Amino acid sequence: MRYLFLFVGITVIFMACKKDKTIYVQTPYELKIPSHFPDMIIPIDNPMTVEGVELGRKLFYEKKLSGDNTQACATCHAPSAGFSDPEQFSTGIDGLQGDRNSMALINLGWNTSFFWDGRSKTLEEQIIQPVINPIEMHEEWKNVVGKLSADIEYKNMFFKAFNTDEIDSLQAAKAIAQFLRTLISGESKFDVMYKFENNLSLSANDQVIYQTITPSEWAGYDLFKSLNGADCFHCHNGPLMQVQKFSNNGLDAAFTDIGRGDVTGDPNDYGKFKVPTLRNIAYTAPYMHDGRFSTIDEVIEHYSSGIQQSSTIDPLIEYAFQGGVQLDAFEKDLLKQFLMTLSDENFVNNPDFQEP
Repeated sequence: MRYLFLFVGITVIFMACKKDKTIYVQTPYELKIPSHFPDMIIPIDNPMTVEGVELGRKLFYEKKLSGDNTQACATCHAPSAGFSDPEQFSTGIDGLQGDRNSMALINLGWNTSFFWDGRSKTLEEQIIQPVINPIEMHEEWKNVVGKLSADIEYKNMFFKAFNTDEIDSLQAAKAIAQFLRTLISGESKFDVMYKFENNLSLSANDQVIYQTITPSEWAGYDLFKSLNGADCFHCHNGPLMQVQKFSNNGLDAAFTDIGRGDVTGDPNDYGKFKVPTLRNIAYTAPYMHDGRFSTIDEVIEHYSSGIQQSSTIDPLIEYAFQGGVQLDAFEKDLLKQFLMTLSDENFVNNPDFQEP
């Protein structure tokens, strides 16, 4: 009995001295959503935290995600280019190029599909793919995990973000997704125009900007929305300047890339691609899914006189039968002046979005 009591006593002392596993309490991240924007739906399994965003930002610029440690997500999504690639096609670590232009990462928290063909339904799912794509970063996630796990700074950051000592690809994708959801653009001259026309209150700074809006920019906006004018409003409207849909916008009569149809297998989706936002269009050249247009003038000319008819062309392109809306030189200039109001300098220069 004496030995039994001694054993019990030692056990009690040992259990009393044993430390509970440390739990880190994350700090909720407050998104800076413009007053005229809709609410952003955040996934239940990936809430926004200060620690998660900080980790995601570091990972977005981390070259260890690539096979030869030379490329990061930011390599093909540069802040100065509206988080897109100024080259027509991005070049991967093996010198290979894809056949689609790198999409701008703007206001992704409101998107319902990702990639030009919409093959990913969530931002977290989308993030997984470039790392393992052989013509992009050409790496295996198990190798990425190994590289990150060997870095004590990353070990600590993952612990703070997710309360785990084990790093994995899903956590990395969640962190990057959190950072990407902070890339909100809503401080352009257009935003003041939008608020004014919708009778929304203007801040003191908005009122200063309002005084700089020219008659030509207002006229270009009217032309943009007019069914008998540029007729752009069907696919690009609201504060996001984007409709969540896939559209064949008359680029080709015959398709070398069937776009959405390659995902769904439905011939009715051939030649359809995700409608991109027009925000920061001045920074995000070249344009279209294949980057075929180098300038905004070329884009305007396409919709004015370059529309190609095919069986899946968007029926909302009402003047396809005559090649487009047939704008004259004056109208093209007005339209371009309006498109320039979508530029948000605070977005591309935001220090919170730059490499840490």
